[in-house]
Amino acid sequence: MNKSPNVVWQSGGLTREDRERQNGQTACVVWFTGLPCSGKSTVAHAVERTLYDEGRRVYVLDGDNVRHGLCGDLGFTLEERNENIRRVAEVAALLCDGGIIVLTAFISPLRSERSMARSKLPSGRFFEVFCNADLAVCEKRDVKGMYRRARRGEIDNYTGISSPYEAPEHPELRLDTVSLDVAGAAQAVIDMLSDAGILSSKKPLFPQSGQKKKA
Repeated sequence: MNKSPNVVWQSGGLTREDRERQNGQTACVVWFTGLPCSGKSTVAHAVERTLYDEGRRVYVLDGDNVRHGLCGDLGFTLEERNENIRRVAEVAALLCDGGIIVLTAFISPLRSERSMARSKLPSGRFFEVFCNADLAVCEKRDVKGMYRRARRGEIDNYTGISSPYEAPEHPELRLDTVSLDVAGAAQAVIDMLSDAGILSSKKPLFPQSGQKKKA
């Protein structure tokens, strides 16, 4: 990607640390990866709900949702899929800089893609979570019928069928989404963030709607 020499990064008066203090939390990116239908989005949204109910500032970047707008101009060639992940990594880094806990749910099949995403974040702010499920299990879960279409040759470059998936070698967390239910998987992610000190800070100063401040 060529970058114009006239583009200069603008540093404002506020830092990520300033925004974290206001939000009462430590910002990070939790990057869920795995085969289609391995449980990435389901677990990510369960974690989001748990953190939201605790008063955290949190947001899920979901693969399908991003392709409705930000990446709506991209197809599914290898080059376009790489660009899709590059854009998401940049957005996730910006949201993290805004003091948000960011959860991303993308197949992101290549280790190089996930390494690139990690490089956008400061050390200790990126958590790779591998949603591990056998291909046969993922195919059984596929209510959209995408795997069947891929096996019939109707979809090109479909991960797990006609395009490879490179499993993480050293993820921060490996979730067996076959044996774990959604609640158990979500709790494992919460425990990981707690152990890493991400959730050790105070809750946000601003209560959620309908909650009252304690006297």
